Amino acid sequence: MSLENIRNERLAKIERLKEDGINPFPSHSSRTHSGVVFLEKHSTLEEDKEPVTLAGRVMSIREHGGSVFFDIFDGTARVQGYLKKDVSGDEVFSFFAKTVDVGDFIECSGTAFTTKRGMPSLSVFSCRILAKSVRPIPDEWFGIKDEDKRYRKRYLDILISKELADRFRRRSIFWNTIRTYLLSHGYVEVETPVLETATGGADARPFVTHHNALDIDVYLRISAGELWQKRLMVAGLPKVFEIGRIFRNEGMSAEHAQDYTQVEFYEAFKDYEQGMEMVTELYRKIADDVYGKRTFTIRGYEVDLDASWERYDFCKLINDKFGIDPLNTTVDDVRGALESNDIKFDKKGFNLERGIDTLWKHIRKTLSGPGFLIGVPVYMEPLAKRSEKDPRVVERFQVLIAGSEVGKGFSELNDPLDQAERFAHQQELRDAGDDEAQMNDKSYVEALEYGMPPTFGFGVSERLFSFLEGVSVREAQIFPIMRPPQEEA
Repeated sequence: MSLENIRNERLAKIERLKEDGINPFPSHSSRTHSGVVFLEKHSTLEEDKEPVTLAGRVMSIREHGGSVFFDIFDGTARVQGYLKKDVSGDEVFSFFAKTVDVGDFIECSGTAFTTKRGMPSLSVFSCRILAKSVRPIPDEWFGIKDEDKRYRKRYLDILISKELADRFRRRSIFWNTIRTYLLSHGYVEVETPVLETATGGADARPFVTHHNALDIDVYLRISAGELWQKRLMVAGLPKVFEIGRIFRNEGMSAEHAQDYTQVEFYEAFKDYEQGMEMVTELYRKIADDVYGKRTFTIRGYEVDLDASWERYDFCKLINDKFGIDPLNTTVDDVRGALESNDIKFDKKGFNLERGIDTLWKHIRKTLSGPGFLIGVPVYMEPLAKRSEKDPRVVERFQVLIAGSEVGKGFSELNDPLDQAERFAHQQELRDAGDDEAQMNDKSYVEALEYGMPPTFGFGVSERLFSFLEGVSVREAQIFPIMRPPQEEA
């Protein structure tokens, strides 16, 4: 039967219900038990013959002569209902047979019983419609095969896939584990602006929009309030964090989305060495609370978060692989190394920073981790403090897992003179065509001039969750962004 015929048939049923004085979309339900509680207490309910009212979506209907088995799902558990003419009566049985379709929300009252096959069930003696569906839901066995349709109609994808529904429950646990961990360590949760007059905290291309009331162009933030949170360090709040959405107007891939959730946190009087210890503890906590394990197979790598985390030196890795010392090289040497190794690179706005980063990403794919990348040149990182051991590099680390970066932390730069110089250099790169270079935020430098204590900062996005799940970032998002459909089916 075509979709149009199914819709017309169900719309006709809605009209018949209305003609009979029945509201096909009532606001109240008399449910007494959720599905999961009904199953947990089934033995006692059956023994006491206590009347029960359940509610949920009809997921399947199986007719057997004078009886009907059906499954309803309320989001907590799936329960089998049973209708038999000589128990429920002709009127209830006929109402169900003529009115109820798979996909409808119904309320049914009855008593608990166990089938001959040992299935906990509800013997139904009354039934009413809570919400009549007009479109049929997909077949649970076959699901939705087309990826575009799955993302576009995610609500159906989640409905028929327990695995997907469980993933998004884990996603909630993931973020709340991070939140609880930080709160338990004395951090204060804050909210910082999403609209900014100058973006900061990352190297990324922003989305631009217009603020009508102020008649100015503004940017959607590209970090979870890094420069704002560090202003709070100046303000005397020693531990702060934010979990929120950030936006980057860049390419899409298995690891990259344009709007996604990220946590960033900052703590005064702590450096990146202490931060590495904290991050190791946090990641293990996430693994324990969300998955109950610390070993994962991710993109062909066996990753053990319980193992001793490696330390990878940025400059040594590049020198060993390409014969290029990032601390003593030229743009032409880097371009030559890329070309001689057939590594594709973006020639627009090409500079030393982008070239070295491209060489590094070629190496990164080979590192399984878990580990920390350290020893990055100052010119690669405008917001991190110089190393006291070697002022040519910064006190920055990146978490490496399964050939990718899943978290970054600094000893934050709190020298306003050094910060001003680095911002000025970033502005030069932007002026030369690098639209991912950071903007010169003079108001932030002004805040630093009032004094900011030694501070550790760290950020990680939902990429970590997608990696632990073993799926792409888009697959790990509940509603990934899509192009508008050309036509609705």
